[in-house]
Amino acid sequence: MGSEGPSVVKVYVTGFKKFHGVAENPTETIVSNLKQFLQKNGLPKGLNLESCNVLEAAGQGGLSPLYQVMESSVTKPDSNPGHVILLHFGVNSGATRFAIEYQAVNEATFRCPDELGWKPQKIPIVPADGGIQKIRKVYSQRENNAMIFQVSIEIRNFKQGT
Repeated sequence: MGSEGPSVVKVYVTGFKKFHGVAENPTETIVSNLKQFLQKNGLPKGLNLESCNVLEAAGQGGLSPLYQVMESSVTKPDSNPGHVILLHFGVNSGATRFAIEYQAVNEATFRCPDELGWKPQKIPIVPADGGIQKIRKVYSQRENNAMIFQVSIEIRNFKQGT
């Protein structure tokens, strides 16, 4: 009792490489520079950046590396496993601000072909997980408003290089 030590939060970050219509993907820039930025500016105690991976912007090309990130987040032998955050950066060309999605839908519908030429319309990303109507709630927005605010601040500071 009392010897467990503080809980550790492990963060795994992913973003996408370039794709059709977006020659320079800002998420690739963010993810590629994040580790160096955090080494320079530091992280809060108990927060560990475990990995930063840039994925192919292709339905099948990005799936295997994503599974590897997810598997490493739960299979690392550790005496104090703590909590895990899987953070994926995406691009919405029509957005004027950052957004955090709190629901995931098992559906692939691409406006334009991916880097391998695939342009799915309303098909499951992971067929074994069920149909496209299945929604998974990632977190409760009501319980995490403070987290959303904190993430927004950190992203703005990173973009400005402060």
